[in-house]
Amino acid sequence: MKRKSALISLLHAIGLGIAERVYAKTATFQARRKVILQESPLAGFQYHRAPAIWPFLRVGEQLSLRREPSNPHDHYAIAVWFKNEHLGYIPRRENRTIAKLLDRGEMLETRIVRLLEEENPWRKIRFRVEMVH
Repeated sequence: MKRKSALISLLHAIGLGIAERVYAKTATFQARRKVILQESPLAGFQYHRAPAIWPFLRVGEQLSLRREPSNPHDHYAIAVWFKNEHLGYIPRRENRTIAKLLDRGEMLETRIVRLLEEENPWRKIRFRVEMVH
């Protein structure tokens, strides 16, 4: 608390009236840490929209995860989406922990980490899931 007061006083002293906002943004930035949970290949590439939007995908693009607890093939199913396009799924053998975290409301970020021009659909897209806290 003393650091906050000192920082705000210093910024006010040098004529910056935005001291509280600067501190708030700094505190928010410092509080957001990411922990890598897993890297996975995309399952089901060839059965969903991934082939059609392949030219638009880039390494670093953000993906979103959507739970499908009523999926008849896998109670822990997690669909992987790029914008409004369903790309595929987190592989069944790797989805249980992520499903439980999503069910608890944890904030997760998912990004493409590798794209390969490859015949094997399991090797075309690789993504990373991180927990933000």
